[in-house]
Amino acid sequence: MDITTDPQKPAPAPVPHQPPGGGTSRAARGATRPGDRIFLALSRGSGILVLVIMAAIAAFLTYRASIAISKNEANFFTYLEWNPTGMPPEFGIAVLAFGTIVSSVIAMAVAVPIAVGIALFITHYAPRKLGGLIGYVIDLLAAVPSIVYGLWGALVLVPHMEGLFGWLDDYLGWTGVFEWNDGAPRSLFTVGILLAIMILPIITNVSREVFRQVPRMHEEAALALGATRWEVIRMSVLPFGRSGVISASMLGLGRALGETMAVAMVLSSSFEINLSLLDTGGGTFAQNIASKFNEASEMGRDALIASGLVLFVITLLVNGAARMIIARRKEYSGANA
Repeated sequence: MDITTDPQKPAPAPVPHQPPGGGTSRAARGATRPGDRIFLALSRGSGILVLVIMAAIAAFLTYRASIAISKNEANFFTYLEWNPTGMPPEFGIAVLAFGTIVSSVIAMAVAVPIAVGIALFITHYAPRKLGGLIGYVIDLLAAVPSIVYGLWGALVLVPHMEGLFGWLDDYLGWTGVFEWNDGAPRSLFTVGILLAIMILPIITNVSREVFRQVPRMHEEAALALGATRWEVIRMSVLPFGRSGVISASMLGLGRALGETMAVAMVLSSSFEINLSLLDTGGGTFAQNIASKFNEASEMGRDALIASGLVLFVITLLVNGAARMIIARRKEYSGANA
C-alpha cells in the first residue's frame, strides 16, 4: 500500500497551542487584569500630562510675549538695548542671545572633554577604590546649590582669572577674541568657565554609567586581537557610548542655558556685544530675567517673558537636534550588537 503524500495537496495548517483546560493563555489573561489596566492608564495619563503642561507653558509664554512684542517699537531680534518702560518701549534680545550661546559653548567646550576623560579613567583605568572615591566627589559636586557656585565664582574664581586673562592676551590677543583691556574679569569667558564646572558632574555621571554598560565581550575581543588599552576604548567603548555621551552633553547644555544665580553673581551685566570674550559685560536670558523681574512694570514683565519664550524655543531646538543626532547614529553605537 502506497502511503506517500500527494505533493500537490497542501499541508495541514499548524494547530495553535492550547493551554491546559482549553482557556486563554497566561499572557492574554494578564492583559485584562485590573492592575495592568490601571498601570496602563496611569502611564498613558502621565505621558499626556507632560504634553499638556508643555503646551500650557508654550501658550502662556506666547500670549504674554505677543502683548510685549506688539508694543515694541524696535526689532525684537536685533535691537541692542533693553528699555521696555520707555516712551515708546524699545527692547531686543540680540545681546542676551549672544551671551547665552557664547557662554554655553565655552562651557561645553571645556566640560565635555574633561567629563569624558574622567568617566573613562574611573571605568577603565583607575583602581576600584580610587574610582569609587572620585565618583563620590563628583556626586558631591552635583549636589552643590547654584548660589554656592555663584559665591565661589564671585569671591574666588574671578580674582584668580586675571593670570589666565593676561596669558591669553599675551599669546592670543592678536586674534581680537582674547584681547584683554585690564578690566575686571567679569566676562562671558569667566561665566563659561563657571558653567563648565557646574555641568561637569552631570556629564561625568551619565557618561560613566554608559561606559560601564559596554559589553565585556567587545573589549575582550579587541584585546584578543592585540589592541592596546587606548585602542579598545577608541574602537569599542567610545562607539558604544557615543549616544549616551551626546545625551549627557545635552543635559549639561540645558543647565548651562538656563543657569541664573551663578551667572548673575559673576557677570558684570551690560547691553553690548564685545568681540573679545575677555571684555567685561554681556548678558544672558536667565540672568536678565532674574535681575530685572522683581522691579519690572507690567510691560517690563511681558518683555522678560518674551525673552523667556526665546530661551524656551532654543532649549527645544537643542534637545530636538540631540534626538536627531542620536537617532542617526544609533546603528553605530553598539547598542544593538
